[in-house]
Amino acid sequence: MKNMALIPAGNLEIGSVSTFYIDTHPVTNLEYQEFLVENRQWQKSHIKDRFHDGDYLKHWAGNNYPAGKANHPVVYVSWFAAVAYALWAGKRLPTEAEWEYAARGGLANQNYPWGDTSDNTKANYDRNVGDTTRVGQYPPNGYGLYDIIGNVWEWCLDLYDDDFFFATPRKNPRAGTNEVGWLTTNFTDIETIPIRVLRGGGWSATQKGICVTNRLLLSPTNTIYDYGFRCAQSTSGATAQ
Repeated sequence: MKNMALIPAGNLEIGSVSTFYIDTHPVTNLEYQEFLVENRQWQKSHIKDRFHDGDYLKHWAGNNYPAGKANHPVVYVSWFAAVAYALWAGKRLPTEAEWEYAARGGLANQNYPWGDTSDNTKANYDRNVGDTTRVGQYPPNGYGLYDIIGNVWEWCLDLYDDDFFFATPRKNPRAGTNEVGWLTTNFTDIETIPIRVLRGGGWSATQKGICVTNRLLLSPTNTIYDYGFRCAQSTSGATAQ
């Protein structure tokens, strides 16, 4: 599939994942702009207040992204907006398990996609650059995924669960399996959409923050300068497993 990598089935500490597709890079400003043109309700001037915290697309002028950043990851997007984009694209957000498995790039028991030692030549983190960088500027991991750590934190599908590693199913684990509203852009039961998870660490994250096991928990309305996302898809083409 265009701009997606096929990730083979495999195992990690919390269980096993089936074969799935995941975007080779975070969604860019240019890609997100295409979504906005076709979805007026998610434009900066039309998005409902309950879907963001007030800083949605903070540095955009209407439907225009910041100059010179067409191929930078889109930032200041909430979990709600990320889900809406994914559904529009015929995809979904990756589960935590999928994200971590893909991020490892075929390695096991390592802190980073390339090994156990941090290396700022392999990712944008720790404020070394001081901003986002264009996607693909750093080397890909073993599965051909760019910026899977660093550059931007990435929203995952799951709700945040302290007991996630113990209570979820061992096959394709996902916290919040029976939630109402997670696969609809109407979000009619928004009160049932609790804290969500981000993974990967952004350009301001520390060495610890970019570890493949690190988890960040936030309200799905949060929009921040280094929060973005990438999409996933089941091999059947359905939006959920």
